Amino acid sequence: MEQRLTMVGLGTNALKTSADFYNNIFGWQRREASNGDIIFYPLPVGVMLSLYGRKALAEDATVDDKGSGVKGFTLAYNTRSEKEADDIIEELRGKGVKIIKEPEKVFWGGYSSCIADPDNNLWEIAFNPYMIGSKL
Repeated sequence: MEQRLTMVGLGTNALKTSADFYNNIFGWQRREASNGDIIFYPLPVGVMLSLYGRKALAEDATVDDKGSGVKGFTLAYNTRSEKEADDIIEELRGKGVKIIKEPEKVFWGGYSSCIADPDNNLWEIAFNPYMIGSKL
């Protein structure tokens, strides 16, 4: 198996609410192949984010759709500077996004914050000095 990730699928409790968040708060453009049951957002380097009803996602995976607490993962948006991270958090705050952790210097040498989407999926907004020179 090749070392790659092609899609991240998020189960949502309210597909329209989540789509509105990604469309209007993040300003992302959905792919034309999206429909009333699934929304696709193309990301750089061939990865795609998909939003899908939580119950339908659980049914497809043949698991229970109940879940709580930490989901065991976060999604990350890495910035090119601490100021860019601050600016993004302030923009999101102005749009009413729930800020989970204010931007701060962290133990691993970076600068990070955390927000939640409408389904409480955690997004880390961070500057990672070890990624300087990486294609962001």
